[in-house]
Amino acid sequence: MAVHNFVAIDLGATSGRVILATTAEGTIQMEEIHRFADPIIQMQGHFYWDFPAIYQSVVKGLAKVAERGVDVEAIGIDTWGVDFVCFAKDGAMLRLPYCYRDPHTVGAPEEFFKRMSRKVLYDKTGIQIMNFNSVFQLDTLRRNECSALECADKILFIPDALAYLLSGEMVTEYTIASTAQMINPRTKQWDDDVLKLLGLRADNFGRMIMPGEKIGTLTEEVQRLTGLGAVPVVAVASHDTGSAVAAVPAVDEKYAYLSSGTWSLMGIESAEPIISDESFALNFTNEGGIEGTIRVLKNICGMWLLERCRAEWDAELGYGEIIAQANEAEAFRSLINPDAECFANPESMTEAIAEYCRQSSQPVPKSVGEYARCIFESLALRYRQVVEMLRTLSPLPIERLYVIGGGAKNDTLNQFTANALQMPVETGSSESTAIGNVMMQAKWAGVVSSITEMRQMIRESLTDSKHYEPQDGEKWAAAYKKFIDVTK
Repeated sequence: MAVHNFVAIDLGATSGRVILATTAEGTIQMEEIHRFADPIIQMQGHFYWDFPAIYQSVVKGLAKVAERGVDVEAIGIDTWGVDFVCFAKDGAMLRLPYCYRDPHTVGAPEEFFKRMSRKVLYDKTGIQIMNFNSVFQLDTLRRNECSALECADKILFIPDALAYLLSGEMVTEYTIASTAQMINPRTKQWDDDVLKLLGLRADNFGRMIMPGEKIGTLTEEVQRLTGLGAVPVVAVASHDTGSAVAAVPAVDEKYAYLSSGTWSLMGIESAEPIISDESFALNFTNEGGIEGTIRVLKNICGMWLLERCRAEWDAELGYGEIIAQANEAEAFRSLINPDAECFANPESMTEAIAEYCRQSSQPVPKSVGEYARCIFESLALRYRQVVEMLRTLSPLPIERLYVIGGGAKNDTLNQFTANALQMPVETGSSESTAIGNVMMQAKWAGVVSSITEMRQMIRESLTDSKHYEPQDGEKWAAAYKKFIDVTK
């Protein structure tokens, strides 16, 4: 029996993990070796990622893997999108990277559109306009005469920067670059016109590589620090959603996916970019996937809402108790638009929700259960709204929704989603991002040969998949009408 061991470095917007995965007999087993916070530093009026601390946590996790004494065949890295690190000619990091939630890009798209219109930028890149996209971050730094950007020899996205520190090789992985709004999805290369407006060239980034290519091997320094040998570092779909979608346990193409976590990302897989007047009006994005596919999706604020509320509540209050209280609360009492600007990064999320309800003449939530119920129902109804948009864009019918990521474990939200959509909902693994990461390493190692084989192995490995049939159609149809009214 052939046994293969891989390591997934999986960094989300709140925490990171180092996971040891083993494939054998057509199945995959995952073990979390090390979990750590992805710290954000507030300093001099800005929010930064503590990138050296993240790197140290990764190294610590790899050292724990080495202690297991197993033969590791490869290491892959996935993270959130858009953020980047500037490096000097000598390879030194020039400053801490900005966090995408930093307010310095408020109004940035409008500044950029003075030189290239919104429509032209979308036609070139197919990417959803969001103020924190890399193109607007870089343009903001340029306008503010940022010394780090002016001195930068290379700009590396977060997973590429980690890969560089581990392997010594500077590359740009395609799926993470596709989130930047600087890549043409038709050519899968940088758009020169966009780069020119930023004062940048293609060689300001690492060489472009695709998921499934080898980046390099662990440097001697990292080998010494971790106790591992010269393990290959392999490019996976290094945008975490790209890895998550790779792990959708689909059996056909008639589906939509929902990567449910801090962010909710809802979309379809497409062989070609969908860039049209309609997709532009609906603000859908075209991001790179594995095997040349395009992830046509929309970013939706996800469990960020609840995570921020939870930080204001009793520290002892767990998610299970919050969900239980939500189930006891009155249905459809208050609804919000999860993507309203006021929820981006408020000082108090509970007060932001309360004010939204006051402004829309709805009852203000008072209890934990009422706040949580408001969030879950609003997310489910927003999902319905986005699915209806997707149906106008997709060349294929959408007959079911696959929920992957941490939200796959939230029975209440998943049932609400099935009710709102009036469509079956299936859950994949809550570890889908790490699984997709590992499966691309397995493809590189020859364990599987295609996305079809990947998904077959994933289906055979699932132990906690659940199915939700829609309920209460009339009640949820009425709630959807209310949602549309209060979110106009």
